[in-house]
Amino acid sequence: MINKKVANISEALKGVSDNMTFMFGGFGLSGIPENAIAQLVKLNIKGLTCISNNAGVDDFGLGLLLQQKQVKKMISSYVGENDEFERQMLSGELDVELIPQGTLAERCRAAQSGFPAIYTPAGYGTEVAEGKETREFDGKMYVLEHAFKADFAFIKAWKGDAAGNLIFKGTARNFNPNMCGAAKVTVVEVEELVPVGTLDPNQIHIPGIFVQRIFQGETYEKRIEQLTIRQRA
Repeated sequence: MINKKVANISEALKGVSDNMTFMFGGFGLSGIPENAIAQLVKLNIKGLTCISNNAGVDDFGLGLLLQQKQVKKMISSYVGENDEFERQMLSGELDVELIPQGTLAERCRAAQSGFPAIYTPAGYGTEVAEGKETREFDGKMYVLEHAFKADFAFIKAWKGDAAGNLIFKGTARNFNPNMCGAAKVTVVEVEELVPVGTLDPNQIHIPGIFVQRIFQGETYEKRIEQLTIRQRA
């Protein structure tokens, strides 16, 4: 068995540097790698390209990296909850590539599977398709989209073992599984790190072959991005 466990967050992020491309799992604030993001803020590395469904909020998630001006480009599908992101984008400080959400997921999965590109009907006939190859299949037009190329993927899982086998919980099972193995190095933080053999093989969502480093996170706020509650009768 190959032991993927690392001692701490510093060892987990060994090798990160300026001008790299990072993937971040999560949907909104659900299932984001909170410990990895906090450590990247401390390291103060700059010029980052971030591939993520979202840009966090002003004081949490990827919003912390944006506050410190560490991000030069965001590749995302939903960014509507971050005022600082909006300010940087409109002022020209931040390069932004907005892409359809399904395309974001499939470009991650293509990288995970070793495919160089995919064809998708999403965006054909719009600005999304400008400058890209298009092709007809069975009478329908498709756009060629290339797989992502990233240096690190930062993943949050509920439970994992030292071999890197992972189980996700609830809505945290969003972009996280597709990003595992989609970068040169996949770093996973888990709420609970258990001995190998503890996890039921039938419950494992991602096998350890897609993971290079795993550690147990120290604290998780698990913020709710938009709290909606039922009105009392």
